[in-house]
Amino acid sequence: MSTVEPPMLKEMPEEERPREKLLSKGAEALSNVDLLAIILHTGVKNESVIHLAERVLSQTNGLARLSTLSAPELCKVKGIGVAKAVTIIATFELSRRLAVLSEQERTIIHSPRDAALLVMPHLRYLTKEHFLILLLSTKNHVLAQPTISIGSLSAAIVHPREVFREAINYSAAGVILVHNHPSGDPLPSQEDISLTKKLVEAGKMLDITVLDHVIIGDGKYVSFKEKGIIE
Repeated sequence: MSTVEPPMLKEMPEEERPREKLLSKGAEALSNVDLLAIILHTGVKNESVIHLAERVLSQTNGLARLSTLSAPELCKVKGIGVAKAVTIIATFELSRRLAVLSEQERTIIHSPRDAALLVMPHLRYLTKEHFLILLLSTKNHVLAQPTISIGSLSAAIVHPREVFREAINYSAAGVILVHNHPSGDPLPSQEDISLTKKLVEAGKMLDITVLDHVIIGDGKYVSFKEKGIIE
């Protein structure tokens, strides 16, 4: 597959080309298309990198959806080979890790909102249900946030022994349960409530407090603590 840029990009004013624009105006001045074009680096035969970036965003239903795609899924898009696919995935993963790292370094969990804001950048756009836990110190510092289970579109299988094994390994004083609803609606199901009560009772036996269960939707959350499901 040719990687020669077609004339249409060369004919753009130099100051409007993505790389040149970033250098002269800063990254914040670039559109999503511009930024993706820089990540893709080159276009394909008869298609500039700008047009390729526009088409990729259009065919994958936007930036949020693009960030969740696997390498095989990305490679189904015309013009995206393995090299471009892994570059896109690595870029989004670094962004997610930076968001988590920044929040962990400056955030102590004082409220359900703090917990939700910490995990939402990672969880809100996932297409499968992920169940993770926030492990807290006695002063509510986040010690770790291991993923316990990854499930289907609507369910993740969680065993108490896996939850509390992690808590014991980190000498955690408390645990906040977290999972996402890929539908975007964080309303808890009866299964969510039953599982939470089971984990609360298991935590009491081990003297590890289950402080809350936070369900993440698309830009919103539900806290079992705030709802009175956990006392």
